[in-house]
Amino acid sequence: MDQRQTQVDIDRLSDSDKRDLQQSINNEMQKAKIQESVHELTDICWKKCVTGSISSGSLDRKEEPCIQNCVERFLDANEAVLKHLSVMRGQGGM
Repeated sequence: MDQRQTQVDIDRLSDSDKRDLQQSINNEMQKAKIQESVHELTDICWKKCVTGSISSGSLDRKEEPCIQNCVERFLDANEAVLKHLSVMRGQGGM
């Protein structure tokens, strides 16, 4: 199916179906952003906290609390940013 045919098919959808399709696309984009954040968090905390190789199949006693703290700080920072953006939106700043 070429792009022109796809466009014609989308144009034939009802307004309700178009809204549903747009909501599905938005949901998938949001999932992708969350997944990207999780990968970024994993990478940041891994590089910061895991200092050696994991030969025993588990983190050592220093690495585990480091990763937990790293994750908590990352989530705290994201929450603070989201709250700030929400306030800015409420004030018409965005």
